[in-house]
This record gives sequence, C-alpha cells and structure tokens, in this order.
Amino acid sequence: MQAISHIVVGTDFSAEADLAVHRAASISKALGAKLHLIHVVHPLDLYAGSELSFSFQTHYQQAQQEIVKNQIDTMAFKLREQFNITVEAATRIGRAHTEISNYAEQVHAGLIVAGAQGQHTLVDKLLGSTSARLMAVSKSAILIVKNKDITTPPYRHVIAAVNFLAGAENVPAMTRTIAPDAQIEGLLIFDTNQEAHMYKAGMNETLLQQYRTQALADADHKLSAIFNEQTLGKKASRTILSGYPSQSICNHAEAQHSDLIALGKNEKSGLENWLLGSVSKGVAYAAECDVLLAN
Repeated sequence: MQAISHIVVGTDFSAEADLAVHRAASISKALGAKLHLIHVVHPLDLYAGSELSFSFQTHYQQAQQEIVKNQIDTMAFKLREQFNITVEAATRIGRAHTEISNYAEQVHAGLIVAGAQGQHTLVDKLLGSTSARLMAVSKSAILIVKNKDITTPPYRHVIAAVNFLAGAENVPAMTRTIAPDAQIEGLLIFDTNQEAHMYKAGMNETLLQQYRTQALADADHKLSAIFNEQTLGKKASRTILSGYPSQSICNHAEAQHSDLIALGKNEKSGLENWLLGSVSKGVAYAAECDVLLAN
C-alpha cells in the first residue's frame, strides 16, 4: 500500500462535518500528510422549482462561493495553528460527491474523510447523503466519521472485516495506517445465507457439516496469513463468526466497544449492488462507530 500523503475532507460547516474535519486533521498530523479542506456550493438548478435565469444563478453561485471562501480560509488557518499541519482550502460548485471525488483524484488523495450526515436538503432526501454517494464513485479509501467526541481520541479497538474478495488484502494495512496503536481484530463472518441455499438445494446435514468444517478451516488459514504479527505487530487477533454479514459485523463491533470498523469498499458491482446493496454499504449505514472503507 502506498503511503498516504494527501487527505481530503469535505465540510458544509455543520457539527457532523466539524467532527470529520478534526478527525482528518489528526490523521494528517500523524501521517505527515497534507490536508485538503473542500466545500461544494450546490448549483441552484439542482433544487426543485428553480426557474431563475442562468445569469442570476451564476451570479448567486459566485457570490455564495466568495462567502464560503472566507469561512473555509478561516477554518484552514485555525487547523494549521491547532494541528501544525499543511492545509489547503478549496471551493467548488456542483454536486458534492462528484466534486469531492474529482478533487481527491486530482490531488492523488489516499483518503477521503466524510461526516455521517450534514446539511439536509431536498437533494439529499431524494438522492441520499454525500457520504453514501461517495462510496459509489470514489476511487480513494473513505473514512465515515460517526463518533461524536470532538477531541477525536486515537482509535483503540478496530474490527477489520474481510471476505477474501478482491481488495480484502488491503484492509489490514490500511487499518494499521489509520489506527497505528489500536488492537486490530480480524473478523470473518461465515455467511449463513450460503448454508441456507445449500439446504434448500437438497444437501443433507452430514454434507453441510463437512462443508462447514472445511470452510472454517480454510477461512482460519487465510485469516492467519492476512492478520499476522509480521504485518500488523502483536496487537492483532482474528475471529470467525456465523451470521448475516452486515448485522453480525455491527453487532460484534458494538459488543467489543470498537471505535472503528474497517472493510473493503467494492464487494459487489452493477445491478446486483443496486438491487441488494452490499456488506460495506450496510455497515456504513448501521454502524454506531466510524467506518473505514478501503479499496
């Protein structure tokens, strides 16, 4: 995994965004990375019922951008003073998730930090939150901040969930980068849906038990290879549980009082993801703690 030298965080100046900004700043300081602070002004033509002339819309958006520039420059100055980090402030006009994703790609950001929720508009209600849409379009890893502690204490216990699909091997290294001093618990959820389908297909209990035993042994071997002391140090363990992945991951994280869940971002694609969702999306919505989505 390449070192993270640029981190992008979006803000709409809400309380939720402030939590994300402070977390991004603390990570930037720890990694020696440059922090990019960005606010996106919504074009008026995104709002239902907007029938203003193009020239008026342009004038309004430019005026809003100038007002926001003063706010974001002030915020950047305070972050430089408080955290002793390099901060670049930027404003854009457009759809927040698109502009943030494009900006992150331009500056080669290794991480985007977003608040769990922020400014509520009709656009958000119709299309979903900025963080949810970032999950679909961003090529960078995404950290969704849900913890409400403005002091942003270091992560102490992290659940790193893997499923051995493409990109799963990147989860532990990314987790250790974001949470260098945390206890990392590698977690695999043995999906009971698979057994249910096998049972319906006519597989008897004896064969199911043989499948389960072999699958668990294979999973433990793979987990051991990914979550090893050589890669992650001694603060690493591994756990295998049965259940429905999204729910089981969130329940286990809550039971362990974890402050971060890390998992791969791209598990399904295309029509399947649109119809059924994905484990990463389910965890991102349901988790009580922060969620890191690695590529």
